[in-house]
Amino acid sequence: MQHTRTWSDVYGSAWGSFEGRPGGHTWLVAAPPDLAGTLAAHLEGVDGKGRVALVVHDGVTPLLAAVQATGPRGVLVVAERALSSGRAVTVPERMVEDAGGVPYAEGGEFPAWTGADAASGDPGECAAASAVASLGLPVVVTAPDTLRAALEAWMDRTPHGR
Repeated sequence: MQHTRTWSDVYGSAWGSFEGRPGGHTWLVAAPPDLAGTLAAHLEGVDGKGRVALVVHDGVTPLLAAVQATGPRGVLVVAERALSSGRAVTVPERMVEDAGGVPYAEGGEFPAWTGADAASGDPGECAAASAVASLGLPVVVTAPDTLRAALEAWMDRTPHGR
């Protein structure tokens, strides 16, 4: 995929847009800042159709906004390790005032989730995956070094995906 654009949003999240061959779906890759370093290179190596939006976010509110803005087929959450499922989580409520210049409320209750590739990884807590599940979207939790393989495998399982 080709990296076509980089920008930041009102939450202070960094974004990247990647384009593949014509057709396919829109996918969202969501990562915390400390795990985002190599993700652009991994996405540039993806062989597939469609688009990928990469959002480097801090917290669930910017992630939920990113999901709603992109309308993805699915979300790949980047974590320390691949996870297959997770329990419901409570993110403590707080006001964030120093991210991108716009204060926003953070926190809430988020449901248990099962990954769209449940055979990958062990169960574990992941607030980002729970937040995505709260919107009714499929989610896969992967490590940075397995992002490309996870995305290509998901594309392969999806009609018109790759």
